[in-house]
Amino acid sequence: MSLPDFSGQTALVTGATSGIGRATALALAKAGAQTVFTGIGEAAATALEGEIAAAGGEAQFVAGDLAGRDGWKSFLAAAEAVYGPFSRFVHAASPPRPESQTVRAVTEDEWDAMVNTNLRAGFFLSRAIAEGLVARRETGAIVIVTSLHADSPRNLPHYSASKAGQTMIVKELARAYGGQGVRANGVAPGAIPGGGFKADVSTLEKRIAMGRTGTPDDLAVPILTLLSDRLSAYVTGTTLAVDGGLALYNWIDRPVY
Repeated sequence: MSLPDFSGQTALVTGATSGIGRATALALAKAGAQTVFTGIGEAAATALEGEIAAAGGEAQFVAGDLAGRDGWKSFLAAAEAVYGPFSRFVHAASPPRPESQTVRAVTEDEWDAMVNTNLRAGFFLSRAIAEGLVARRETGAIVIVTSLHADSPRNLPHYSASKAGQTMIVKELARAYGGQGVRANGVAPGAIPGGGFKADVSTLEKRIAMGRTGTPDDLAVPILTLLSDRLSAYVTGTTLAVDGGLALYNWIDRPVY
């Protein structure tokens, strides 16, 4: 896997103890970025730190509660204390969820945790990092991991609604900071087993143009490409579907209550 060079850059990755976030944090560190990451599970965090160190990279785990109303503030302060302010940010965090949790089933607490993590923390972390870059007169890049379900419901109203919001946040950030050297983009993964995704893979693969589900590494490389000023200097405000062609499938599912 050929990666862009991020030597001299500092990166922050949320949701990095599993799945897409983990693959992205590992790839950034291997590509030379001093990387701070957060996620769920102390053992998983320690394992990732060890893997990055063995590969010759620099990374440190910082605990953070992004599901609370203002948890992002203390988390960012602790994260910036490690290597300094960030020039690259990837927001991949999203609370654990069942595969189906209908409009009639989702609770207020579940709604708040999902929206606070995906939208509130995603927006305010992005804005704070962008404002820091502008104040320091530096360029930088932000990538938010959204979903195909930003446009298509899936019996997870709090998840789908927050992902739709993330897609708009990407556009708002791009408009606000594009003239000041800060780019913002999104990636919309398809079916990536593991993490929060569980499904009948053999059935699902029949709906994917490329005939297979994806892997976290399938997302990490496009994310790093969008973060790279060399490879994506004129790309901002867009969301890239990385789905093997899953979105080409015209599925019609009745709501499940």
